[in-house]
Amino acid sequence: MWNDMTRPKLNSVSLTPHRANAPVGRFVGAWVYCPAVMRTFRLTLSYDGAAYAGWQVQANARTIQAELEAALQQVTGEKIRAVASGRTDAGVHALGQVVSFSSDTRLPTDVLRKALDANLPRDIVVRDVCEAPAGFHAIRDALRKRYRYVVQDGPVRDVFSRAYAWQFPQRLDVEAMQAAAAVLEGRHDFASFEAAGSPRASSVRTIYELSVERRAGDFLDRIVFEVEADGFLYKMVRNLVGSLVDVGRGRQSPAWIAEVLAARNRKLAGMTAPPQGLFLVTVEYGW
Repeated sequence: MWNDMTRPKLNSVSLTPHRANAPVGRFVGAWVYCPAVMRTFRLTLSYDGAAYAGWQVQANARTIQAELEAALQQVTGEKIRAVASGRTDAGVHALGQVVSFSSDTRLPTDVLRKALDANLPRDIVVRDVCEAPAGFHAIRDALRKRYRYVVQDGPVRDVFSRAYAWQFPQRLDVEAMQAAAAVLEGRHDFASFEAAGSPRASSVRTIYELSVERRAGDFLDRIVFEVEADGFLYKMVRNLVGSLVDVGRGRQSPAWIAEVLAARNRKLAGMTAPPQGLFLVTVEYGW
């Protein structure tokens, strides 16, 4: 008979019918405790960040991480820490945020996805759940990330895009911004575009693509910035866009961007673009 000192802990094992050479899950005359199998998962989320104070759990604030971890606990019965590929700020959105977590749940991945989706608010969607290699980490293992920033420019505002675009009252020069953006592609020290508050060991990053184009909309057209890099500094995308908008509005020339980049001084760059126009699009891994 077990006593309090010898009783197995239910949070580290699972009650499973077992006998040597017997199929797992079949009752064979006795119940014994078998070690639980820990599984690693990769989850892809889309969310509307308008109503949230960002990804990371905060006291007295609604966050994406808190909502997801509450759903995970509801579905698995475990208290699970979810790690996102990037901690999006308040008001920032995601089309393809990647999250890693570990659990000993036996639910198939398709059932787990549906169960999590059913326990999350309607502005958070679980797009995919798959098993990942042991030790997979959404931040450390990321090879590339792609962000999109949307600006709706001009004197007439699109009322339906106010939470999903920077509504800038002046028409912007796309060609001038394209010329300035070309300077930023490649491997550089982007210290001039790093906000204070989350220091990194190095401010050197490689931007593989930084495009600027005007696209037609249902009511008004908009300018879309797409940037893909091997990593990003704190508020780097929003600071890049803010500086490019200074070029587009005629306040600075395209050549000014090269001077700011070389200076490695945040005070010389442009404004920080507001959060609502920013979307995390995709995160790439080596598997």
